[in-house]
Amino acid sequence: MSDPIHILRPSAPRRVFGLIVQMVLGAVLLYLAAVYPPTDLGWRLFLIVLGLAALFLGMRGWHGSSVAILLDDGGLRQEDGTIIAPLSEIASVDRALFTFKPSNGFIIRLHSPLGRAWVPGMWWRLGKRIGIGGVTSGAETKIMADALSMMVAARDGGEQP
Repeated sequence: MSDPIHILRPSAPRRVFGLIVQMVLGAVLLYLAAVYPPTDLGWRLFLIVLGLAALFLGMRGWHGSSVAILLDDGGLRQEDGTIIAPLSEIASVDRALFTFKPSNGFIIRLHSPLGRAWVPGMWWRLGKRIGIGGVTSGAETKIMADALSMMVAARDGGEQP
């Protein structure tokens, strides 16, 4: 592995805010199920399952957002070595205003699907699309998107999408 060109680290205040919002949502749903239970057992179970899911996803997001994303000559990977997108598979990078993308993030379009993966708050991969962003700084994510766009253009012989 080569030296990273850019490192995208999560913003600490955003991580904390995301965790607090998820935990409060889970606690409120469980509180509603316990203190003001619906008369129908199905709705009560629905509130409990939703509350537990919010707590679980809050913790998963907290742990998942503790690992940085690295951009190097090979493409995008996590700090722990998990490959997000090899440079050879990246077709384009899009950070346009009306693109369906994570908060403060960008979308990568791939040549072929790489399988589904999700690290809450940092990135997701579904089909031929990868979303990078969430609890990251908008300025840092923009730098990474621009660097990745230039790498893809250089790889393709200088063609602009």
